[in-house]
Amino acid sequence: MSRSTPLREVHESLGATLTDFAGWQMPLRYGSESAEHSAVRTAAGLFDLSHMGEIHVTGPQAGEALDYALIGHLSVLEPGRARYTMIVTEDGGVLDDLIVYRLRPEEFMVVANASNYTKVAAELAERTKSYDARVEDRSDSYALIAIQGPNSTAILGKLTDADLDNLKYYAGLPGEVAGIEVMIARTGYTGEDGFELFVRPEDAVRLWNALSEAGADLGLRPCGLSARDTLRLEAGMPLYGNELTTETTPFDAGLGRVVKFDKPGDFVGRAALAERTAPGRRLVGLVARGRRVPRHGYPVTREGEVVGEVTSGAPSQTLGKPIAMAYVSADALEKGDLAVDIRGSHEPVDVVDLPFYRRNK
Repeated sequence: MSRSTPLREVHESLGATLTDFAGWQMPLRYGSESAEHSAVRTAAGLFDLSHMGEIHVTGPQAGEALDYALIGHLSVLEPGRARYTMIVTEDGGVLDDLIVYRLRPEEFMVVANASNYTKVAAELAERTKSYDARVEDRSDSYALIAIQGPNSTAILGKLTDADLDNLKYYAGLPGEVAGIEVMIARTGYTGEDGFELFVRPEDAVRLWNALSEAGADLGLRPCGLSARDTLRLEAGMPLYGNELTTETTPFDAGLGRVVKFDKPGDFVGRAALAERTAPGRRLVGLVARGRRVPRHGYPVTREGEVVGEVTSGAPSQTLGKPIAMAYVSADALEKGDLAVDIRGSHEPVDVVDLPFYRRNK
């Protein structure tokens, strides 16, 4: 049976189409997903992310424990800062991609994907047993609301005295929004500026309503999973289960920069990753020359031979063309034109660097 977030009744009252996602009933869209996508690019969008998992790691050796358990160098994070990282298997496959926040000198919060957080919590507990650190899954203690888009600072600024102007990207601070205690993080998954607000579940509806009212004259719209997916695709951001799996390494996904070989000591997956820094395939962007959309799982071909596979695809409002991310063999990328096999028709595509979209800062 699917779980519901604290905002389920709000979504229903707004006419949302709900869908099962990773065991949760989540809003797919509230009306027009293209209007929701456009709102985030031009004004602001409001998202319920309460299905995500929050795992706290505390203790005198919490930083060192995470250095061993994850591929990033987390012990050097300053309190109030965050870092994108991953947890991998012994052979280097990605178990999940994560954001880790250092809340205090001896307290970190690991935010994991909805489909993975129980697995991540168990794996962290196992990997940190020899450290003076405690792992606790506190996902039920949080709701998570994101406000994303160029007007997000103006909207949130109506409701808080927190110093948003000086809050850096991948940083967070405790504060009050509409009189509600929250952690304000300048993070997001849309390619736009914005914030993610961690709040007690019992305060989630009040916070959502306050943000909705504050943004009413600034173009704020509630947004569902469909818009979230097309926004992150334009921004070239990987989705676990599509671009990232246990069959892929960070290097496959073009994210080798998050593997910190220079940190002291060993970490899980280090030896395997050291041997897999030059993958035989690359994650690339594809832009269709025609109107047909490459979708997840479609073969990428060259002269009729399969040389890769689409991981995500959708029409791009910003580009006005269908776009996709795909894993393609390195050899094929050096040899010329590619196509995507869409139900037997080999539709030509152009290979482009990721991301497809980058906001003006």
